[in-house]
Amino acid sequence: MKKTLVIACGAIAHEIVAVFKANQWQHIDIQCLPAEWHNTPEKITPAIEEKLRLHKANYERVLVAYGDCGTGGRLDTLLTREGVERLPGPHCYSFFSDATVFDQLADDTLGTFYLTDYLAANFQRLILEDLGIADRPQLLDMYFGHYTKVLYLSQQPTESLISSAREAAEALGLEFDMYHTGLDPLTTSFKNIAIASE
Repeated sequence: MKKTLVIACGAIAHEIVAVFKANQWQHIDIQCLPAEWHNTPEKITPAIEEKLRLHKANYERVLVAYGDCGTGGRLDTLLTREGVERLPGPHCYSFFSDATVFDQLADDTLGTFYLTDYLAANFQRLILEDLGIADRPQLLDMYFGHYTKVLYLSQQPTESLISSAREAAEALGLEFDMYHTGLDPLTTSFKNIAIASE
């Protein structure tokens, strides 16, 4: 099989590896960028551009496992110029839940803050600490004053992850709900860009 490189967000790396192993897609190398860059999305496009510069010539195909992720369209502009595909959808929540399902979930309750397995496990660091809320509790209302609930989109949930997701909702003072996505929608997302046919 032809070798493929997937440049991925570190926040979905665990799930991507699980999908590739389950489907025995052994022709793929993965390189991840730091998950915490979602808090500084201006870093994402330049870093992917550098990865492409360094590695594109060494692979038959390069794919990007990111949504727009706050880049304001700059990532898609880069990928169009480079002739590189990315997973379809605006963000990882749609990768995990299927875009149609996510749209329905979003329509059902406006003002929803979403968690994935990764975000549930790292909520304290990525949200409370990195956004400064732990040191300045007054920021909580500035960031989350218009949210109404936390929806945990679970991929491979454990009791610990569910507990962490509930604690996140409590920390934000929001209602908690959970929707199990599993890994099938992410698998389908990769199949839709013909990763299995390489």
